[in-house]
Amino acid sequence: MTSLWHSDTIKDVAEAVGIANLSDDVAKNLAMDVEYRIHQVLQEALKFMKHAKRTVLTTQDISHALRVLDIEPLYGYDTTRPVRFGEASLGPGQPMFYVEDDEVDFEKLVNAPLPKVPREVSMTAHWLAIEGVQPAIPQNPTPQESRAETTSKGSLTNSSVAALGSAENATVKPLVKHILSKELQLYFEKVCGAVLDESNEPLRAAAFSSLRHDPGLHQLLPYFVQFVSEKVTHGLKNLFTLSMMMQFTWAILENEHLFIEPYVSSIVPPVLTCLIGKRLGDPAIAAHQNPPAHFELRDLSASLIALLCRRFGDSTHTLKPRLTRTCLKAFLDPSKPPGTHYGAIAGLHAIGGKESVRVLIIPNLTLYETVLKEGLSSEDEMKKVEAEMVLAVIVKVLRSLEEDARLIVGCWGDEMEITNGDGQEGEGVGEVLKKRLVNKVGEVVAEEVCKLDKRGLVKAILDSGGISLR
Repeated sequence: MTSLWHSDTIKDVAEAVGIANLSDDVAKNLAMDVEYRIHQVLQEALKFMKHAKRTVLTTQDISHALRVLDIEPLYGYDTTRPVRFGEASLGPGQPMFYVEDDEVDFEKLVNAPLPKVPREVSMTAHWLAIEGVQPAIPQNPTPQESRAETTSKGSLTNSSVAALGSAENATVKPLVKHILSKELQLYFEKVCGAVLDESNEPLRAAAFSSLRHDPGLHQLLPYFVQFVSEKVTHGLKNLFTLSMMMQFTWAILENEHLFIEPYVSSIVPPVLTCLIGKRLGDPAIAAHQNPPAHFELRDLSASLIALLCRRFGDSTHTLKPRLTRTCLKAFLDPSKPPGTHYGAIAGLHAIGGKESVRVLIIPNLTLYETVLKEGLSSEDEMKKVEAEMVLAVIVKVLRSLEEDARLIVGCWGDEMEITNGDGQEGEGVGEVLKKRLVNKVGEVVAEEVCKLDKRGLVKAILDSGGISLR
């Protein structure tokens, strides 16, 4: 089998590296191997050429091919210019090709002017657009350029449509940004200003009534949601603003003409902030209130959470679980202030009703008793009042179980008789029941429940079960 690579060339290379008297068989086999290796390199190089969408093979393709085959690349041939080969004759039928070198005039090279010093790399920032409006600065295209670009795109579209042969005179309108009408803008400003006006109660009532019943407000809905979010974020020390924003949210939820579901995920965060926020309102003002006014705000927020879960709990499958996890985490965190615990307990009851009380609140009351006792025994009057409010809301949510105690048959001997859940029993809660209740909900809560003197409620609490996150 003959090779395109002559064996004499192999012998010449062998003599150049100091190997003399190379046999013909060895030279022939080496020539065949060299031919195979060259084919392999060329095949890889052609792949790079085809992927680059070119028809001319370059030295860069060869270098990439050598690198892929884990062969040391050739140095000194990396150029974008085509390599020019010259031909020299060693004798009849023995041409030799070589790379021609460019002749450079040394005198011209020395006397040539120096190139300009390149500028240092720098970076500048500018506004591409502000709230959808492009500012007129040198870095941005001018209105004439933008108009020309839009016109050119429109003409191309028109020509494409006309080429179909179905609409010779078709015109295509360029896309424009939707802008609210002046009437809606004026309505938005008036309503937002009215709900925050502390001195004009009739105007606020009229604004809320309009939000509850007026049709045609769907275009303003995203602006309303953003308005509530901004006011809650920047007005945490102003209870009036927070209360108005919760009433604002309640009003748009009651409007039958608005499609609220796409905005539920944006409505929930401000409501949760007003429910379990650490510090709501001005602490200096709250110190002179008994109880502090932020508890009313938390009750209103809990009612909003209940409304959201009732309306969108089925369609938004992750709404209730996410709200439950958030409130439960706040309830079981002893580092949170009593106001947060108050809102978390009210929120859990608003989300899941009696089932949340049985499964999530009652099993963790013994764990929470340490925090409750610490607040009730505090010398700080404010902390003591807040702890009493938390205790009151715990008893309040426990009383929701009273409806299940319709007809209870005594099951602990003489300690309980047949009774109903309205609290009209013949005897008070016995010592045995009280001990069981203390083990179930803790001493402080059990004492308050026993003061109600309702055996049906005690039986419902003792029969409840759930998950204790200890």
